[in-house]
Amino acid sequence: MKAIAYYTCLPISDPASLQDIELAAPVAGPRDLLVEVKAISVNPVDTKVRQNAQPEGGAAKVLGWDVAGVVKAVGIDVTLFKPGDHVFYAGSIARAGANSELHVVDERIVGHMPKSLSFAHAAALPLTAITAWELLFERLQVAEGDADQGQSLMIVGAAGGVGSILTQLARQLTGLTVIGTASRPETESWVRELGAHHVLDHSKPLNEELTRAGLPQVTHVASLTHTDKHLDQLVEALAPQGRLGLIDDPKSLDVTKLKRKSISLHWEFMYTRSLFETVDMIKQHQLLNRIADLIDAGTLKTTFGEHFGTINAANLRRAHALLESGKAKGKIVLEGF
Repeated sequence: MKAIAYYTCLPISDPASLQDIELAAPVAGPRDLLVEVKAISVNPVDTKVRQNAQPEGGAAKVLGWDVAGVVKAVGIDVTLFKPGDHVFYAGSIARAGANSELHVVDERIVGHMPKSLSFAHAAALPLTAITAWELLFERLQVAEGDADQGQSLMIVGAAGGVGSILTQLARQLTGLTVIGTASRPETESWVRELGAHHVLDHSKPLNEELTRAGLPQVTHVASLTHTDKHLDQLVEALAPQGRLGLIDDPKSLDVTKLKRKSISLHWEFMYTRSLFETVDMIKQHQLLNRIADLIDAGTLKTTFGEHFGTINAANLRRAHALLESGKAKGKIVLEGF
């Protein structure tokens, strides 16, 4: 089968950083689905793994953790899906990625694809939707409905993949006042379109931006990028006993700064359930089905940003380069071989 992989960590400008190769087709395990990959999207995790994870023993390493496709075969213990089902999922970082014609994945982290979306638009959703859902409802412990009315959520980096779906979830499913940050006119417009009540410019001091918007403090912060750069401002912006959630990888983080205000810190990593095969691993299947229902009902919309053409090494290198530039809006999708 066709696949895109790398053999050593290289800058994305190097043609060998991602290569078109041929691999043997995978075989489904007892709880696995064998999926024909129709579309994929690209995430910062792809670039981070490519830059830092040296393949072992000269083997090819395949990336890709966002998929929409069709079930071709199922393992002997599978109960949730059947051949022919249209599915979407983010996969497991502990297994081979999905930048390939065929892919195997545990059924417990797979959802039924939204009926109203194409494969390309569905592929934009799984990883970011899971991350945003777990961050908002499980880590920051926000309640669905109006229970948190009068409280507020500031999303730093609201125009990116996770921010784009998190903004919608917070606006549509909670009583929070939603404050997004962006730094360019086009991304500011995007965040407003997604439902943010206020949009701040994170290239300026956040506390000055909050004051300008008439917002003295916030009760929750989702810091999706540059947490170490913004930490002092986030602590100042948070109300006493506020909650700080993050998903990025700061080189250092002085958490003692949170103590004076009794701010709680919450880290979200959507691969935890699949990596450790936790007893509640099936929650990712359930929440993806819920996302599909919300999409089909018109409550949420896909965060599809740009279509980069067919799934091949040259197009994936372009996608990685755009993500590394920090200028991507929404999700970058590739479709078909």
